Amino acid sequence: MDTMRDRFIATTSRLLDDDPRLALVLAEISKDGFREALDRHPERAVNVGIREQLLIGVGGGMALTGMRPIMHTFAGFLVERPFEQLKLDFGHQGVHGVLVSAGGSYDWPAGGFTHMSPGDVALMDTLDGWTVQVPGHPDEAETLLRRAAASDESVYVRLSVHANAAAHPVSRSGITTLREGSRGVVVAVGPMLDSVLAAAEGLDVTVLYATTVRPFDGATLRRAVAGSRADVVLVEPYLAGTSTAAVNDALVDRPHRVLGLGIGRGELRRYGSVGEHLAGQGLDPAALRTRIGSFLG
Repeated sequence: MDTMRDRFIATTSRLLDDDPRLALVLAEISKDGFREALDRHPERAVNVGIREQLLIGVGGGMALTGMRPIMHTFAGFLVERPFEQLKLDFGHQGVHGVLVSAGGSYDWPAGGFTHMSPGDVALMDTLDGWTVQVPGHPDEAETLLRRAAASDESVYVRLSVHANAAAHPVSRSGITTLREGSRGVVVAVGPMLDSVLAAAEGLDVTVLYATTVRPFDGATLRRAVAGSRADVVLVEPYLAGTSTAAVNDALVDRPHRVLGLGIGRGELRRYGSVGEHLAGQGLDPAALRTRIGSFLG
């Protein structure tokens, strides 16, 4: 299976050929994969080098001319480092574009903490009007990328090498119900789905699958808790608790409990494999089953 990043390169290269409105801005990352696209469309596809603030500034300038810029690099360099440019060059100027990250929370553990970004979605949550999408499979990533490129909104697509074994239909509302139960609701975000399904095997719980987390699909969550206890477990592949406020807002008129699981604030300084990081954060199936079972009682 190709990776989400592989699919992004192939899909975006085709979209650049088909849509003269689209533009691509890189900051060294993935330039080899986009070599042909950079050669074919030098007026719309540029590599600014290791200058992440310029990456966003150029994208904002393109958007001001009517182009639809797609900006790409590792999540920490796309969201955290040039955050002021996102706030001003896009938000303040009232223009829109597509951010596509690689690296997830810890896709390249050997790169160290400089290449990890568990707080990117929480940081994007401080900006107004951004749609945030977290696919769990390359097929889902392609669907979301095509939708983002064709829209006129501000969209952040968070890609990861951590992926589920199979793709699922991508709901336009953001959340899909995969199974129903009566003891509570577990919301799995993007690549956390396979671990959640394994952890919930044999448990009488509803499992929801989210690929769009902002705006949060509160309507689907409300329908899910209507037939069960209003106990909700969120399992997110980034900072734990990032979406607990969104769940609270969706269920503001009824008593409920929320457990937010994800990446902790403490840095894991033993940079092992992605699987070892999942286990270290308590996000492997065995740990999730214990944590979910304990919370739901």
